[in-house]
Amino acid sequence: MILEEEQLGVMPTHEALRLAEEKGLDLVEISPRAFPPVCRIMDYGKYKYEEAKKKQQARKRASTSETKEIKFRPKTEGHDMDFKLKHVRRFLEGGNKVRLAVVFRGREITHPQTGMNVLNRVVERCADIATVEATPNMEGRRMIMVIAPKPGVVRKAQETKKAAVAAQLAALAANKHPNSSGKPHAPPPPDDDDDDLDEDEINADVDDDDDDTDEPAEGAAPDAGTPDPVKP
Repeated sequence: MILEEEQLGVMPTHEALRLAEEKGLDLVEISPRAFPPVCRIMDYGKYKYEEAKKKQQARKRASTSETKEIKFRPKTEGHDMDFKLKHVRRFLEGGNKVRLAVVFRGREITHPQTGMNVLNRVVERCADIATVEATPNMEGRRMIMVIAPKPGVVRKAQETKKAAVAAQLAALAANKHPNSSGKPHAPPPPDDDDDDLDEDEINADVDDDDDDTDEPAEGAAPDAGTPDPVKP
């Protein structure tokens, strides 16, 4: 029998129950296969709460990293490039690895350097938070590269987010009261609507199903298709 780490020795069950009741605690069997069985007098409700809290903390510490995929075209640039880079960085700051896939269509595959250029631009613009885990390689009509977040990126992103939320709340509170000029403060900028887009939505502009569609060779005449009927 154990009470607050004190060994009480072997005692009949009814005496152990009486002792537990006197102290307002529970008699819990912790080693039923031992001979004689080992019991502990404790606050069982508190014990269960602490165990649940430990498991919750362990789940938080456990890695929940995933590998997200963002698709590009060899000619992805401008607004589309900025849009995809924003989400690449979002995934990295969330602790996820990102598979960058340049999808070639038709005869684009004969110019692999265009895909390399796209990947290099992404790596360059994410160099502050990411490292290359898998160098580019071809998988069919896709050029694949994997990048991973640098150490400390997730923690720094969380701190930045908390600071931004605190600033936004302060701005909202200030906006309720006029400033010294008697005019209300300007409202905080709205949150981006696309911060929670998933991979399918981000990659909607790149369709793998048409990868084998051939484009006309440079200088070749377009396909005539079905001729129009001869008019009298």
